[in-house]
Amino acid sequence: MLATRFTELTHVDHPIVLGGMGTGTSPDLVAAVSAAGGLGILGASGLPPARITAAAADIRARTDRPFGINFLLAFSAEEQVAAALAARPAVMSFAWPTLEQELAGYFARARDAGALVLHMVSTAADAMHAAEVGADVVVAQGTEGGGHVGQMGTMVLVRQVARALQDRPVLAAGGIADGAGLAAALALGADGVLLGTRFLATPEAPIHQAFKQAIVDSDGTDSVLTEIPDLAQGRVWPGAMDRVLRNRLIEEYIGREWLVRQRRTEIWARIERARQAGDVENGVLGTGQVAGLIDSIEPAGDLVRQIAADAERIIAERLRGLTATLAR
Repeated sequence: MLATRFTELTHVDHPIVLGGMGTGTSPDLVAAVSAAGGLGILGASGLPPARITAAAADIRARTDRPFGINFLLAFSAEEQVAAALAARPAVMSFAWPTLEQELAGYFARARDAGALVLHMVSTAADAMHAAEVGADVVVAQGTEGGGHVGQMGTMVLVRQVARALQDRPVLAAGGIADGAGLAAALALGADGVLLGTRFLATPEAPIHQAFKQAIVDSDGTDSVLTEIPDLAQGRVWPGAMDRVLRNRLIEEYIGREWLVRQRRTEIWARIERARQAGDVENGVLGTGQVAGLIDSIEPAGDLVRQIAADAERIIAERLRGLTATLAR
């Protein structure tokens, strides 16, 4: 098995993490990833406190391996965070705070509850700040990723963050779906990877089958950075754009964001109906460019094991073979 600072710190078998996607995770998916030796993380920003408590209990009923709970800080209430801390997960994960929110307080509370702190960033400056105030693990997320992302590409950002934070584990996120991506992340100086889109195309993911198939059918060129879903929901994200599938809904309103503001209630109702019905053309699917590498819907546990095995093989065979050739 690949042993890194991340696996040693978190006591998992494989340096592979399920991103805590808000509507893309469930106890079933989290437990499947953790049971297979990765780290499953539950997205909890949209859950009331009672559901957070129940979800944590459900995960524990399925596996005794470590798991985490994630909050988008800009959209998380105190009672939600308190419920997660009371559940005592192995990891508390955070992302996208507002400038007014003090990370140090959240991190200290997580540590007091016995949890490691994982924080996602989109710039090297944010990574250094997170480390300064106590993050145990920093996730460097590139703009190729699905959902809410920054502007920096994964390869440059991960290398920047790995160079800046040499004293703690760094995870790479955005554009990674297989063992080659994991091997590349390790070469850049990361200690593991965090995957989102790849785990949406699994039987355990709590999204409609049609949206899973849309990921499989995508060649990776049909995503776009936009604010349309956020405007329709009435949310202002702190420094992020939303990478989503470019479908009929997006085509209808792209360049006419002023109209989305005017018709917000109507458009959001349309999105919600589409989500429930599996209507890909009128819904919102946060998907990264990595969809171009996803050819099938696979069980989450199988993915964890296969990605780890493929990365080990690439490092042991292809990369070692290259160095042997150079030596000759």
